[in-house]
This record gives sequence, structure tokens and C-alpha cells, in this order.
Amino acid sequence: MIRVRYSLFILMSLLFAYKGYSQKNADRPNVVFIYVDDLGYGDLGSYGATKIKTPHLDKLAKSGIRFTNAHATSATCTPSRYALMTGQYPWRKSGTGILPGDAALIIPTDRLTLPSLFQQKGYKTGLVGKWHLGLGNTVQKNWNQKISPGPNEVGFNYSFIFPATADRVPTVFVENNYVVALDAKDPIEVNYNHKIGNDPTGLENPELLKMQSSPNHGHNNTIVNGIGRIGYMSGGKLARWTDEEMPLTFLTKAKEFIETNKANPFFLFYALTEPHVPRMPSTMFKGKSGLGLRGDAILQLDWTVGEIMSQLQNLGIEKNTMIVFSSDNGPVLDDGYEDGAVTQLNGHTPWGGLRGGKYSTYEAGTRVPMLISWPGKIKAQVSDAMVSQIDFIASFAHFFNQKLKTNEAPDSENMLNVLLGKSPEGRKVLVKQGINSVAIVKGEWKYIEPNAGPSINKLVNIELANSTLPQLYNLNADKGEQNNLATQHPELVKELSGILQGIKDKKSF
Repeated sequence: MIRVRYSLFILMSLLFAYKGYSQKNADRPNVVFIYVDDLGYGDLGSYGATKIKTPHLDKLAKSGIRFTNAHATSATCTPSRYALMTGQYPWRKSGTGILPGDAALIIPTDRLTLPSLFQQKGYKTGLVGKWHLGLGNTVQKNWNQKISPGPNEVGFNYSFIFPATADRVPTVFVENNYVVALDAKDPIEVNYNHKIGNDPTGLENPELLKMQSSPNHGHNNTIVNGIGRIGYMSGGKLARWTDEEMPLTFLTKAKEFIETNKANPFFLFYALTEPHVPRMPSTMFKGKSGLGLRGDAILQLDWTVGEIMSQLQNLGIEKNTMIVFSSDNGPVLDDGYEDGAVTQLNGHTPWGGLRGGKYSTYEAGTRVPMLISWPGKIKAQVSDAMVSQIDFIASFAHFFNQKLKTNEAPDSENMLNVLLGKSPEGRKVLVKQGINSVAIVKGEWKYIEPNAGPSINKLVNIELANSTLPQLYNLNADKGEQNNLATQHPELVKELSGILQGIKDKKSF
């Protein structure tokens, strides 16, 4: 009898302890932020795609909020990531353009970042995937020793990354500041100015390529895994990854981080490389989409998200986990390799009826898919509120009841109620950055400042929205930005130009 009572006592204690754990962490959900690369507004089934199937992301969309007016700050990767991490418009800081693979870290180590905000609240923070925000204090760095500062110095307890993009050297994994599989007898060297070592290049040895480089894109330097890259690399033969293994490696590391931290609040920034070039998905996805390797990469991306969703469910933590999904900029088809993205498009529209694409100040450059799911906390809905990735710092700070200092996330706004589906009122004003110019949106009106740059990026066949004349569009009536109304509404041009200039003149920290 005594043993029975003791056993019941232990059981009740465990149940109360579990209940206490659940209540204790109800206001501190795990956050899995899935950030993909070059995915367009029209690339998912939930955003109207009919030529490609994305069942896992469509399921995510149905379980939470699907935003129709969500934006990266910029139409290219490095500046969008900088804004997301710092809460500062990237055009305020020089050196935030598309970085080479040997760039120095561009995020200040003494400033609040999105991961360090979670760290301060007792979260374990992890980064898995693409980084592209620089490593070390200098361009010239020794890749064969500790590489610091990096992600671990700006708020991540754990990091497993590649330094820049898959089409740039060095093609190695870096885990917590060290290149994985280093071999002291085969030191790594990287150079973006001239050839080093004896490795074949795409320019000199095109017969060695399993994926041909597009002319004049620069993807014809050192060949790794049969693919020409930007930049030159020597050594590190054991450390070099193959493209087909990379996504599965990142998935494994992401799942390991979740498994390790399942009992305590965690923030995971899972930065997938798909569908960025070079598109060389794992063999089980090749040829499955009917849209070339770009479509296959999107299938792989969707499957990966499904794997994370299943893991959260199997661990019993899905109800206390918020999933955020978005892309760093809009779509591009031919971005350096002949991979069927253009010739096998088959009626698919990655830009989803918007004008432009990656690099462009038009809508398809920055308007991206965004999904947020938190079972039991966020009701299934579609939101037309204007939101930006730059606002996650201020929004999560408000969630944690933390007041930001003057120099912290200066351009970030608290959009928490919008992100949780509790308010339809998004941003009143948003500045968006193309490769050459910036635009401002206020309500239904979008103004693009005059710029003398080329009207089209001929390499990728994308309109850049550059014009020596001001451009004004009514996005409610003309989402495709076909009718420039600047001459008909000079008072609006003057107003929006003045607001934009005022934002530019705002003190930068």
C-alpha cells in the first residue's frame, strides 16, 4: 500500500512538473525561423502556383497566417539578412551589398541583434545554413584556424554555416568558427582577385563541368564538384562539400539542434540555400518537378520544411513552437548556370504577377512569401497588412516586454499584433531597396526615386525599375506597376519624396 501511494505521489509530481513546464514556457515559445533564398512570391501553392506542388508549406500556410504584403527590405541577399539581424535599413551602412566569400563580418558585435535578443531572454540560439554576412575582422583571413568574429559573436550559441553563397568559394562548412574537416597538410586559401593553386577553372576547363555556366556571370573560376564558382580556392580537398549533400547536412544539423534543446526555449535560424544557384538538389529530387533544377530545388525545400514540422510534432513541442517562413528577396531564373530554370519554366510564374524580380526595386524584388504558424495561439487567416522582416526585432522585444534603447534596431517597428494575427494594421510607411535605387510605400502608393542606372539587368533579364523620371504607382489598383501616375499626381510625388528624404536623414547608429 505504501509503495502504491509513493508511486502515485511520484506520478502526480511528474504531472505537475510537466504542467508547470508548459505554463512556464507558454509565454516563451520556441521559434524556428526558416529563411530561404531567392524564392518568389508566386513559387508556392498557397500563393497561387499550379505548376509545382508544395504540400508542406501549403499546410503551414493553412495552419497560421499567410501574408500577402510582406517584404524583405532589399532585393538581394546580404542587405536583407543584415536588416533582419540588426533592425537597421542596410542602405544606411556602407559595405552591405552582396558580399564576396572572403568578406569581413559586417554586423557590429556590440549591438543588439535578433539572436542576441533571444539570448538575453534565456533562449538557446542556433544558426544552420547560409550566412553571407562576413567572417573575421579582415578580408585576408586564415581559414585554417579559428575564424572570429562570426555568428557566435553576434548572438548565436551554435552555428553551422557556409560562409557566403553556394556559388562562391570557399565551399566549406564552418561550425562554431572552425572549418569542418580541416587538414593541416592541405591548407585552405581563398582569393577573389586572381587565380591561386592548380585547381581547374570553368574558364580554362569547361569540359570538366557537369553544369555549364551562363556567359559573363562570373561563375567560371575554381571548379568544385563539377561546378564553376565565383572566386578562387586552393586546398581543403577533404573539407569541400558536394552540393547534393549540403541540404541534407543542414537539415541534420537543424534537427540535432532542436533535439538537443527540446526541453528549453530555443531560437533556430534555419537559412536554406534553395532555390539559389547553383541548383543541384539531392538526387531523389532531380527531375521530379518538371520545371528544371530550380523546380526540383523548391520541392526539396518544401520536403525539408515538412521534416522540421514532423520532428516538432514527434517531440511533442509543436504547440509551443512558432514557425516563421520567408525569403530574402524575389526570384531569378538564369542567375549564372544553364539549369533548365528558363527553358523548362512550363508556364510557372515565380514572380506571381508582380513586376521585376531579384535585384529590382519593383514589387517582385522585395515582396515575398511569409507564413507564421503557432498552434493554438495564431488563428488561420490571410493578412493583407504591410509588414517587413526588419520589424522582427522590435516585435519580439515587445513580446518579451523589453524596451529597446535609442541605438538598438533604429528602423524596426513593433508589429507584434500583426504578426500574431491580432491586428490588420501593418506598417504605414516602408522603404524598399533595389540594386540601384530605393522606393517608399505609404498606404496604396509607391514612389520610386529617379535613378540613372540601367533599366534592365540584361544578364538575368529582369527590370530594375531605374528611370531618370520619378515613378508613382497605386498598388491597390495596379499591383503589376504598369501605369506610372507621377505626372498625374505631382503633389503625391512631392509628399512621398519628402518623407523618403526625411527617413534618409534620420540619424544612423
